[in-house]
Amino acid sequence: MKIDRRQMLIQNVEALRKQDIKFDHLCLHLENLDSIAVAFSGGVDSTFLIALASVISEKVKAITVKSPYIATWEIDEATDLTKDLAVTHDILEVGIPSSIQYNPIDRCYLCKHEIFSTIKAKAATEGFEHVCDGSNFDDLGDYRPGMRALRELEVCSPLLDCEVTKAEIRKWSKYLKLETWDKPPYACLLTRIPYDTQIIQPDLTMIERSEFYLMTLGIKAIRVRKHENLARIEISADEFEKILNANLMAQVADKLKSFGFEHVTLDLAGYKMGSFNAQIASLQEEGHESK
Repeated sequence: MKIDRRQMLIQNVEALRKQDIKFDHLCLHLENLDSIAVAFSGGVDSTFLIALASVISEKVKAITVKSPYIATWEIDEATDLTKDLAVTHDILEVGIPSSIQYNPIDRCYLCKHEIFSTIKAKAATEGFEHVCDGSNFDDLGDYRPGMRALRELEVCSPLLDCEVTKAEIRKWSKYLKLETWDKPPYACLLTRIPYDTQIIQPDLTMIERSEFYLMTLGIKAIRVRKHENLARIEISADEFEKILNANLMAQVADKLKSFGFEHVTLDLAGYKMGSFNAQIASLQEEGHESK
């Protein structure tokens, strides 16, 4: 980040603290954390957190995990953002943990536990006392088994602790002129695959290439769910008009088939976060246990 832009961030933080009591409360909370290593994905929440921490705290670092089930463009964006924010950035490469090879319903718990154990170990070797993540207050209302792993590992969640909502994060990010303020939510590629399905690299590649291609068409919120050889495209209802064109739909179908899918469909119900979670009840009835 150029000096003038970083100075602008500092000035905006100071100005917002005077205007918004809740934002100031969050800043005071961060001031009590001597050194912070932020688990950084490059999304709305973690970008806001690392940007704010870089102003409030004396010792800050971003740590990003690179794995086969994280889209490569997300890693690239995270790298660019830390450069823009002038924040030290480490990338840790990991494989697919054996515990989640078959995408169990407690996948998020198992994955978070392993990933954050790795992040904590890295942070400890460099003298960082606190590892923080970007969980926010709205996350309490969703199915997020990974949050139990965060509690067990004593990972700090400043946004959650201060009851900061997603809407507030976007509003404050816009004020601070963070380019991620209106970035659509994006989750790991494992969420595109049904539970109890073996995870293999070719499937992840097909999904990533398909979603990236659809994004190049100007579609922001996108999921390509994989059902064996069928691609089920989910986009937000207000973006249907971008794709409901006979020529474009044929082009999309041909492109996704070139990536390896045999059939391509558009989900008329539109994009729904965590749509595979509907499987959980039936899997539990069959004898699975959610963690």
